[in-house]
Amino acid sequence: MVEFQNFLRELPAVDRLLREPPVEKLLGLLPRRLVLPAVQETIENCRREIIADQNDPAKLGAIDLSPAHLAEKAVALAKKRAAISLKPLINATGIVIHTNLGRVPLAREAKDALAGVAANYNNLELSPASGKRGSRQEHLEQLLCELCGAEAALVVNNNAAAVFLVLKALAEKREVLVSRGQLVEIGGSFRIPEIMAASGALMIEVGTTNKTYLRDYERAVTENCAAFLKVHTSNYRLVGFTAEVDSAELAALARQHNLLMFEDLGSGALIDLQKFGLSPEPLVQDSIAAGADLVTFSGDKLLGGPQAGIIVGRNDLVSDLRNNQLARILRVDKFTIAAMEATLRLYLDEEKVAEKIPVWQMLSMGEDFLKARAEKIAGQLSSALKDAEISVLRGISRVGGGALPAAELPTWLVALKPKNYHISAAELVERMRKGETPLVLRLQHDTLLLDLRTVREDQEQTLVEMVTGAFYSNNT
Repeated sequence: MVEFQNFLRELPAVDRLLREPPVEKLLGLLPRRLVLPAVQETIENCRREIIADQNDPAKLGAIDLSPAHLAEKAVALAKKRAAISLKPLINATGIVIHTNLGRVPLAREAKDALAGVAANYNNLELSPASGKRGSRQEHLEQLLCELCGAEAALVVNNNAAAVFLVLKALAEKREVLVSRGQLVEIGGSFRIPEIMAASGALMIEVGTTNKTYLRDYERAVTENCAAFLKVHTSNYRLVGFTAEVDSAELAALARQHNLLMFEDLGSGALIDLQKFGLSPEPLVQDSIAAGADLVTFSGDKLLGGPQAGIIVGRNDLVSDLRNNQLARILRVDKFTIAAMEATLRLYLDEEKVAEKIPVWQMLSMGEDFLKARAEKIAGQLSSALKDAEISVLRGISRVGGGALPAAELPTWLVALKPKNYHISAAELVERMRKGETPLVLRLQHDTLLLDLRTVREDQEQTLVEMVTGAFYSNNT
């Protein structure tokens, strides 16, 4: 029986590995505090492997204890830890608003605004005119009021925070009436009942899951009632035998009883989606015009901006929110404000929104354009790959991000089916996801699907290289 203690004694010391050429070279590029732990962990992992295999001579004999080999492993580990964690990738899934992939890309104008603010001091809370301290909200409020037809506006760090702030500041310990059909859950297990309970507001359910009438709200009004809450079910649809109260009717009933009416629109559309062949979404400005006292919505979904929660509505109510201590806790930073201002300014010329804001560029792409791109990429991949069946297929893109759940966007897909039995489609997907520039795509059975709707044209060459490289690395 092989004495495993002999293998333990053969493990090189930390100092010995630090003198190996690959490690010495890396120490000239990376801080010692990154390299040293990688060397120590490599040795410790090898020690554990020896102990685990102590009763298996074959496995013990296969362990490479040479300093050169362990140095290579330590270098790889150190480089992995030194790499930037949050980095750009190519989204070839066809899901336009992809929460796991950062929702949506920003417009060029927003990126430029971010760069300018990041590299310089700025007037975040300084009024250049008076030289006195100003409010960071001033950079966005006028724009939002103009676009939404509201008296005032406040921007916080996300829409869940916006809903929470409204309920906490204006309805704590009082009843808020909400339809049973609108008790939504969105990503991250954000649920209306839980957020209402956390805010201290008392949720009163009215109506049924599929039908809620105006009389249901009216019958539930008590002396302790503060508001009606209308929630847009942006991530699912009730169809068939359904009924809900429209915003104007609910706002009128609220005024009749001296109550408030809040509306949470979630995805936050400012332009008519029907222009792009999509099903209509409630517009923020329509909710304000219908009489909602406050409307909340997201900044990084259909709006196409950075993550933010936007509150628009009555000046007196927004003032109460602004003066609440939670407003400071939930406030946005200079980067969000810079990107949001640049994005909102693009909406001032609605005819150019689809040209300049990426989410609308992708949603408005025509089938012929997508087919031509798919055929071009398929041709390039066919020339480069001999181990795959490549074709162009009709398919469906999705809006994603909890918006327009029933919408189907016709598209054309590049389909790749590996012919080399040594590698599976799932392994190829993993290789592309782990690449220097990660590529995320669809996998359907044993076929890889690339949807170019969510791939910029300047990313096409990188995409081809990533796919080709994934196949070639199997053949070397």
